Parts: sequence; structure tokens; C-alpha cells
Amino acid sequence: MHLEQKWALVTGGNTGIGEQVALELVAKGAHVVIVARDRDRAQAVTARHPDRMTFIQADLSLPDEQDRVVREVTQRFPQLAILVNNAGVQVNMPAVSIGSGDQMTRFRSEIAVNLTAPVALSFGLMPLLAGQPEAAIVNVSSGLAVAPKRTAPVYCASKAGLRAFSRALRYRCEDAAPEIRVIDVIMAFVDTGMTRDRGGRKMSARASAKAIVAGIEGQRREVWVGKTRLLRIVGHLFPRLAYRLMRNG
Repeated sequence: MHLEQKWALVTGGNTGIGEQVALELVAKGAHVVIVARDRDRAQAVTARHPDRMTFIQADLSLPDEQDRVVREVTQRFPQLAILVNNAGVQVNMPAVSIGSGDQMTRFRSEIAVNLTAPVALSFGLMPLLAGQPEAAIVNVSSGLAVAPKRTAPVYCASKAGLRAFSRALRYRCEDAAPEIRVIDVIMAFVDTGMTRDRGGRKMSARASAKAIVAGIEGQRREVWVGKTRLLRIVGHLFPRLAYRLMRNG
């Protein structure tokens, strides 16, 4: 896919991986619409390339806000060709406990941002994407969708759901809208605000963003980022080993 003059929407594009994806797309000649909750941070990012970047403020954990983004993008950016469902939330539980019901508000929000919003935006913006000569839906899942960890069960489940959704949506697009490629990005352990308080070797957000954009350009169906390439092999050959390795991650 040639990115020059393409219009792309990046959720969570005001920080971390999303910010770097947005900047990388702009560097390739694309126009980018950021969807983010933090107006000040989004304005700071778009101010770097005001002729190429704009933003829509929205809280994607809310169904009404998901629908509003679809309506606004449809009205303002009918030339949209790339949707990057990047926004994500991870709720970490204590290492040893059975959990409690008082976290359900956070868990529901986690599912909404990680899974429901990508579904809503993908189907809501499908008519725009299908009208382009070439288009892409990019869903950022995780190595934790392949092998979960004990401290974030809902995050792992939502990312596994997103991975399954990407495959099923790809089947539908292959039959009914072959101009749309559906790309599943299996993300590694990346240095972002989400992982700030966790130790271990982390991939930079910029490097992970470059991998995503290279996958868009290269017409990939799956993009295994960083160490997830090894997880892919281990998970295929020795699934129990993969589970053990990721269990306490």
C-alpha cells in the first residue's frame, strides 16, 4: 500500500504506540486523524504537523462516543482509507488473589476500549473503507492474546477476542470487500505509559510503530512485533511452554 496522501485514523494516537504510529504515517506522506480522550495531549501531538494531523476528542469506553466518532469521521473524512484500532486499557490485579466484584466498572471499560470500540469502528467505517481503491483495518492485539498472564485476565481475553475478530473480519472482507486488508498486529512488551511501573526489557514505542506501518505497506495479514515472533514459534510447537513463560509476565 502506498501511504502518500492516504487518510488514516489512529485511536489512542496521542501517546505511546499510537502517537508513534501517527507520526510514522505522517512521515510517509499520509494525513492522520487522532482519536483520543486527552485534548491537551492530542493538541500537542497534532501541533507538530498541523497541516497533516487533526484530532477528535472521544472516550471510546462509551458506546455513544464510539457511534459519534463514526458519524463525525463519515461526515468530515469520507476519503478515509486506513483505520488503526490501537487504543488499549490494561487493568492489573494483585499477583495473588481471586479478585472482587468492585472492579467490574473498570473491567467493563477495559472490554469496551479493547474490543467493543474496534468492532464498532470497523463496521461503522466499513462503507468509507470499501469505497477506496485500497484500504486497511489494523487491529493491535498482543502476545497476551496467544498466552495470557494471571494479573490481567480481562485484558488478555479482550485481546484474544480482538484477534479472533480480525480473522473473521478478514474472511468477510476477502469475500465482499477485497480492497480492504485486515491486519492483526501481535504487539510485544513495549515501553509505554501502560508498562511504566513494570520491569523487564521493553521495545521502544517508535520501533513497534515502524513495524506496524511496515506491515501496512507490505500488505501483511499478521505483524508479529519484536519478541512475539519467538512466541509464535514456541506457541505453535510447545503451547504449554508458552503458557508457562507468559503466566507471570
